[in-house]
Amino acid sequence: MGAGPVKFAAFFRNLNLGRPPAPTRTVLEAAFTEAGAIDASSFLTNGTVVFEAATPAKAARILKAAQARLRRDGFDEPAALRDVDGLAALVASDPLAGVAMDDVYAPCATFLIGTPADGVSLPSTNPKGDVRVVSWHDGMLLSLTYKLGTSPGSPNAFVERVLDVPATTRVWNTVLRLVRKHAATSAS
Repeated sequence: MGAGPVKFAAFFRNLNLGRPPAPTRTVLEAAFTEAGAIDASSFLTNGTVVFEAATPAKAARILKAAQARLRRDGFDEPAALRDVDGLAALVASDPLAGVAMDDVYAPCATFLIGTPADGVSLPSTNPKGDVRVVSWHDGMLLSLTYKLGTSPGSPNAFVERVLDVPATTRVWNTVLRLVRKHAATSAS
């Protein structure tokens, strides 16, 4: 790692800014700033916060302290923590290259919050067939969702049901946009 701070992204589960019990953007950013984050900023309205910290351990402590503050304010949901440069490296590897996108509703990134029990694995598709696993990358599932009925498949529900750990999902385009805006290196 370099001498300066590193950017991290906290991906909250069930946080849509301004929709109770979720905090406002101001409260969310203040929770991170008060916890010691540098340049904390909410990204979009889906419960993603980008901030800087000296080390991964410091970033984890900041996230834990910010969550404690949010709990006191009435919001209690878990969050996944990832370093932005790691996400940029994944994006640069073009993990969806060569994947057939015919009939795909949306490619998604699902971040595990915790570790599944030993021996538990995720099948390549959910029982309904509207979520298909593309790959795993360091606790993040890349999947394709399909709209076979009135609503598209839910990779989040699939992961949580099978692996019995909380998770949070973003459309892949959100990850691409986050990397374009916040990564230290240019990634497309």
